[in-house]
Amino acid sequence: MKLISRYTMMLLALLVLLTTVAPVASATGTTGDSSSKKLVLGTSADFAPYEFHKVIDGKDQIVGFDIAIAKEIAADLGAELVIEDMGFDGLLPALQSGRVDMVISGMTPTDERKKSIDFSDTYYKSKQVIMIRNTDKDKYPTMAELENEKIGVQKGSIQETIGQGIPGAKLTALDKISDIVLQLQTNRVNAAIVEDTVAAGYLDDIIGLAPAIPDEEQVEAAIGIRKGNTELLTAVNGTLERLKSENKIEQMVKEASQLNADKLDKNQNIFEVFWQYKSFYATGVGYTLLLSALGVIFGVIIGLIICLFRLHDVAILRWIGTAYVEVIRGTPMLVQLMIIYYGVSLTFGINFSALQAGIMTLSINSGAYLAEIFRAGVQGVDRGQLEAARSLGMGRTAAMRFIVLPQAFKAVLPAIGNEFVTIIKESSIISVIGMVDIMYQASVVKNITYQGMNPFLIAAAIYFVLTFILSKLLGRLERKLSASDRR
Repeated sequence: MKLISRYTMMLLALLVLLTTVAPVASATGTTGDSSSKKLVLGTSADFAPYEFHKVIDGKDQIVGFDIAIAKEIAADLGAELVIEDMGFDGLLPALQSGRVDMVISGMTPTDERKKSIDFSDTYYKSKQVIMIRNTDKDKYPTMAELENEKIGVQKGSIQETIGQGIPGAKLTALDKISDIVLQLQTNRVNAAIVEDTVAAGYLDDIIGLAPAIPDEEQVEAAIGIRKGNTELLTAVNGTLERLKSENKIEQMVKEASQLNADKLDKNQNIFEVFWQYKSFYATGVGYTLLLSALGVIFGVIIGLIICLFRLHDVAILRWIGTAYVEVIRGTPMLVQLMIIYYGVSLTFGINFSALQAGIMTLSINSGAYLAEIFRAGVQGVDRGQLEAARSLGMGRTAAMRFIVLPQAFKAVLPAIGNEFVTIIKESSIISVIGMVDIMYQASVVKNITYQGMNPFLIAAAIYFVLTFILSKLLGRLERKLSASDRR
């Protein structure tokens, strides 16, 4: 029990250090602390010209007329604007949990959404259009021809609601508009419902507009505010009223559209893409390695504790260890991530940053598998060695620490190395909450370059290089540790 307590205290100390050093999202908001000078904006930056990624002066920036409006609001409040980029369907949970102060993402103030959050006055109106392949231009003269068709829509958007009203339509709902366009280009869907302002950025020799137009009237866009935050809502409406009176919003739309029209060459080869955006991938590699390394460190500690629980004589500890392993191995990592990132925040009001949530998810998930690896290693050590150590006067804790665990660790080192490799690859899941790892950066490059293949081929190559180098290093360590066995 002393060994278990020691590792438990070590785990708690490391967790406290992590939550102290890494920034907590709740500390960046302004809604609950008037002394704070930060205004946290939640957005899904793939919705040009509302908000989108653009390389300006060699740096990746989120721009668009939504962002320009947000900057005006922040300036009127005397606050620094902090932008949190995430999936569109994660914006409402982020706002409800207090992770962000407001949401600007071309969001329509529907009656359903008004039940969860408050909305500002309308700041922009647009109409819906049907994007198709130019070869199908004459195929959809009216909305009637879209019945029973495969249609792409953005998940959680008003376009998804429109698509659900088309009889027999088979909807493909995705987070990113760019992914929907790729679905259209690769013949996985035959049409996509988007706003006319957004569609303009994707029209080219392959993608065009159908004569068919949804019957819905012009769709309004408003700013989402957390329910009950009347002070911020009043301030936002005040800024919008000023911008409208000065006719600045129309100018912002025009400037954002012009910026979006300045597209990069789609014919860049993979080497040109990598060289131009090498800084993006370098940042992603850094965060991926940080996530993986800390995930393994905490995973090893958790796994060792759970392993000792499962092997303990006390029945309740064995039950806890078994329950932990079965529950974690029996649920997807993505579900665990959503519970830690959104569920804990909504239920207990504890906001973990994307980095913290990612490390915790990887550690908790990896700990269950490492616990079984350690248990197999411990059980693989001849029981006679433990009995011999006890007969020489060593206590059970000392015998486990100096006799059994070192041999077990050496025996399961290949399996631990394999788990490390797995964590590096599975860390890509964390990108869904806005963690700027390799996969997130590949998506950003895809949105900037409008290329669907090269950015991800580069990401795949980077993952391969990382895992290959790690495998070689672990193999060398394994040979070094096993050298004594051959003497």
